[in-house]
Amino acid sequence: MSNLVPFVDLSVIVPAYNEEHRLLPTLERLHAFLSAQPLRYEILVVDDGSKDRTCEVVETAIQTIPNLALVRQSPNRGKGAAVRRGMLAARGQIRVMCDADCSMPPEQLPRLLAPIIACKAEIAIGSRYAEGAKTDVKQPRYRVLWSRLANKVIQRSLVPGVRDTQCGFKAFTAESARNLFSSATIDGWAFDLEILALARRRGFAIEEVGVEWKDDNRSRVNPLKDMWKVIREALIIRRNIKQGVYNKKLPTAA
Repeated sequence: MSNLVPFVDLSVIVPAYNEEHRLLPTLERLHAFLSAQPLRYEILVVDDGSKDRTCEVVETAIQTIPNLALVRQSPNRGKGAAVRRGMLAARGQIRVMCDADCSMPPEQLPRLLAPIIACKAEIAIGSRYAEGAKTDVKQPRYRVLWSRLANKVIQRSLVPGVRDTQCGFKAFTAESARNLFSSATIDGWAFDLEILALARRRGFAIEEVGVEWKDDNRSRVNPLKDMWKVIREALIIRRNIKQGVYNKKLPTAA
């Protein structure tokens, strides 16, 4: 179900799983910002097999929010699978992933997109630790420890030099999105690691951008449980790289 324009400069992909309460304010805020910009855009919500009213919320919003579409994925497969589905279904020349809780305000989009628009990078990733990052809300200590431990233990071996691989605010050119997400295999939390590791190995330029962000105290991150998920998936990525799995999945030219 959708209400889309035929040609698109920017696609915003919002993965959603049981987000009936947080999603609508995010969609309204995205629409309010994007509709004031001189560009053609679409907002794609990818429902990842939600068990609540998430799809109903989006279908109702489509009646009043232009350029909004719903992509259904069932059964639930994970955030990585949902983002991948959205990136490959999108039509924008630039494609942005954005969390359903709107922890990165839409007003930060120009800052995120700047390296791509200036042709300095094919991928721009929002960062909570790069220069210029700021927040008005103190993140819970367990979230800080979880994020930084994950970075030190795992990310550096796959994407050295990137300070914040897990921020849910990333932008890709259409070419890099098609190339990377068509090869991706990780459905869960570590999909960011896989995409960025592939990008490095395939020569796509990545720029980390400090952004303003806020912590949502309704976050579903479970420090211990999710850390082990990331570790397990990161080990799969490293194994796949060593075994040449991604070389076998290189996308063919359009």
